[in-house]
Amino acid sequence: MPRIFDVIEWADDTGREIVKRFPEEGAGDFRLGSQLIVRESQVAVFFRDGKALDVFSPGRHTLTTANIPLLINLLGPFFGGRSPFTAEVYFVSTREFVDLKWGTPEPIVVRNPGMGLGVVLLQGHGTFAIQVRDPQLFVNKIVGIQHLYETERIVDYLRSILVSKLADGVGNFNRPVVDLAGFFEELGAAVRAKAQEDFQALGLDLKAFYVQSLRPSSKTIEELRAMGLLDVQTYAQLQAADALREAAQQELGGLAAAGVGAGAGFGLAQFFTQLFQGMTARPAAPAAAPEVMTVEEAAAYLKVSPDDVVRLIESGQLKARKIGATYRISRSAIEEFLKG
Repeated sequence: MPRIFDVIEWADDTGREIVKRFPEEGAGDFRLGSQLIVRESQVAVFFRDGKALDVFSPGRHTLTTANIPLLINLLGPFFGGRSPFTAEVYFVSTREFVDLKWGTPEPIVVRNPGMGLGVVLLQGHGTFAIQVRDPQLFVNKIVGIQHLYETERIVDYLRSILVSKLADGVGNFNRPVVDLAGFFEELGAAVRAKAQEDFQALGLDLKAFYVQSLRPSSKTIEELRAMGLLDVQTYAQLQAADALREAAQQELGGLAAAGVGAGAGFGLAQFFTQLFQGMTARPAAPAAAPEVMTVEEAAAYLKVSPDDVVRLIESGQLKARKIGATYRISRSAIEEFLKG
């Protein structure tokens, strides 16, 4: 026996719900003559078979064939007004939702040429504000296509759009990364402009977007290497720097225990910090090339692949001596080749 709803309404006591499904589970059984109560700052949207149909503004409505024509047409010839018809009702709040939170679940990779590793991993957070501008479009896109109607899941989906636009905005920031903190307002306006079209396609207005923090990530060197952002040499340098920093901290503890003043400890820490900066900012000096090289050594010297070296030898462009199945190349032969 179906449960028939004679009164359809929703009171949001929290003021935090964007959309509410009625009934919460399954389809609703309604009939002509049922009362639909839509409160201020709400719109009610009848939904059936994956599509938002009739829309009701605030007020008390008695359901008739006149005010739910799309739903009646979908169901075909009506049945005297007593048998229930099946649908769902989504109450959509039309008030402005402010102070919604966003954050970067994973760091944003930003190129930073000439400084440190050449890239910076940024993590940030802030707030944004939205308002439903087209309830029927909103229900079609969010409920019908994305299958979302819980507020937290909807907000998570919107956050993913905003973080994507933020990554684009930071990537196109034509200033050193260290200057970002002074341009949070401009960056927020740029993200809002970039995301507005996407939000409007969902029936929403993005009323505001604010960046409150954007700072280097605390990712470890192991995580950076797993992301493919560290070569072997840099990884080894950073490991050595971490070891030096740990030694400095231990030394500082020992100095403090021995009664050495804070000034000495600060000088030691500063020394290791400067050493770390020097290791990451300057590439290691290349070792002198041997007089006679293998194919692999020649390839490393020329910064090409071993196959490229073999092709140069076999074409006669690079002189080499074959010993058994391998080649030996003199440094003077390589220098002669480079002269052209």
